[in-house]
Amino acid sequence: MRALVVEDDEKIASFVSKGLKQNGFAVDCANDGERGLDLASTIAYDVAILDLMLPKLDGLSLLRRLRQQKSANTGTDFERARER
Repeated sequence: MRALVVEDDEKIASFVSKGLKQNGFAVDCANDGERGLDLASTIAYDVAILDLMLPKLDGLSLLRRLRQQKSANTGTDFERARER
């Protein structure tokens, strides 16, 4: 299975990526929304984990663009958590 992690905080991206790899995923990471969109538009992912507050293109806009692309390769189940 293949996962995309779009997260601009390097420590968080590393932590999430490590956990996914330990559970058998091949993982690609992007540190901004535009790069995430590029990857998700060209590679088939089983899951994408998106940060909401990303540089260049925020996570919600990225998700909207993926949903609009008729050729999008990634399904979109969206769950979000906010820090309090």
